[in-house]
Amino acid sequence: MSQQPVATRRRQQHTGQPRRIPSQQRGRERFEKILAVASELIESRGSDGLKMSEIVEKAGLSFGALYQYFPDKSSIIRTLAERFNEEGRRCVEAELAKVTDPAALAGALATIADEYYAFFRREPVMRDIWHATHTDKLLQQVDAEDMEFHAQALLAVLARLWPERDRGELLAIARLTMQLLAAAVRYAVSLDAEAGDAAIALFKKMQGPDIGRLLL
Repeated sequence: MSQQPVATRRRQQHTGQPRRIPSQQRGRERFEKILAVASELIESRGSDGLKMSEIVEKAGLSFGALYQYFPDKSSIIRTLAERFNEEGRRCVEAELAKVTDPAALAGALATIADEYYAFFRREPVMRDIWHATHTDKLLQQVDAEDMEFHAQALLAVLARLWPERDRGELLAIARLTMQLLAAAVRYAVSLDAEAGDAAIALFKKMQGPDIGRLLL
């Protein structure tokens, strides 16, 4: 699966994606300005309240300039979501790269849970977008693609540690593990900080023994 930076990926139109990715500096600056303004508006009003007219006003652009890059607000939200996902992928890859034995795997997964939890605590924009995936089909697609990336990354580690096990079985374990981790983080960030911290701590205690029993 491609791991190119979001800003350099080529996209098709009318699928909740940017109309074009600018290559010139002036265009890149406008592109980034639009995303920065959209982030501010989402943080203050939520993604449901995001309006193209307000982006035009606050960014100091014409509608033509805005639509040159983004055909609708879904394309803006999706671009922001994919950028946050790229950051999460780098975290997962870095932690899983350190795994050399089953004990290290449990520690890596615990660190990933901690990092994701901290990330969503400090990024209200992404927290809002993540919650919006429940009702937005385009964001559900982005989320599904991201979850599969994480599952495949974990699968590679499981296959290396347990080469004798059936790959289909390992893939099922990898997918479920990453889904449970994501669900735990979603639940924890919906709570106040103290309760959320406790929820993540409890999840980490439960997670290690579960994987160990499955792969005995």
